[in-house]
Amino acid sequence: MTNGNAATGLRDLNAGIPDADQLKGAVSAVYDDVASWSRTGDFWNWGMHCPDLLNELNGLRPNFNAGVSDTFSEQLYFQTLRGLPHTKNDFRTLKVLEVGCGMGEGLNFLTRLVDPARAVGLDISKSAIDRASAILARGDRLSYVEGDAERLPFEDGEFDLVINVESSHNYPDVERFFREVARVLKPGGHFSVIDVFDPRSSVRFGKLQQEISDFEWIHERDVTENVKSSIRQRMAPGSFFRKEYARKQMPLRARIIGGLGGAHYAGADFIGHKDALSKVLEIARIRTKFVGEYESYRHHLARRA
Repeated sequence: MTNGNAATGLRDLNAGIPDADQLKGAVSAVYDDVASWSRTGDFWNWGMHCPDLLNELNGLRPNFNAGVSDTFSEQLYFQTLRGLPHTKNDFRTLKVLEVGCGMGEGLNFLTRLVDPARAVGLDISKSAIDRASAILARGDRLSYVEGDAERLPFEDGEFDLVINVESSHNYPDVERFFREVARVLKPGGHFSVIDVFDPRSSVRFGKLQQEISDFEWIHERDVTENVKSSIRQRMAPGSFFRKEYARKQMPLRARIIGGLGGAHYAGADFIGHKDALSKVLEIARIRTKFVGEYESYRHHLARRA
């Protein structure tokens, strides 16, 4: 998984990133803003489309989306459970943590699907956590806390499963995050991470797999085409995503950043889709074009040694 022309260490790969506190503050501010105009049921990830996965989901919970979603974000969350050696009944004794839970809808969905003994969602955005706590929390069974992925506010060995969905690419120090995950996992517990990669982050991830001995990596799936299929369907005229986007009461700045029909939020750059507004924003440097550098989207599963 390494590249002979790549930098020689993780610290080299982390060099040149913006000041960590500034980057975290910027990410938190973005999601604080998103939380202010999002609707109940919004996941805000790119989703994935896999007919086999969808069939399995419907088998576990028929009509799970009840007509209130396009199912793609739920499929992405369900993918985090693939490869785990647990039955649905096993989850009733497990403690689950999601790092980077956003507004909490994904973890809420998983808890209604497999019903773990305890589930905790953590995010750096106070507004997102306040919203999740007010709308979705269910006592000790499902709770949400504000916190930093690189400084998890939990005891050693507190969880059986840690999941991370389309979030770690925002972290200044992914190595520190991985070591924190290893710390809060019980021996034999699992870490399920699904995210988008550019060439640099792919090399960094490969080095992490080699250099952090706490994890045994047991499963990998490239879901790039599944994610692209989701994005294409969301970009189609008259799609569920476009209709919901049109209904949202968003400030003008959010409309501008999101592009025509919410293309930027849906990950349209990942499939090479650029509307006229997006091109103007990039030329004016109002919005960066970094999303266009992403090359793959993958799910990895590890066992805590």
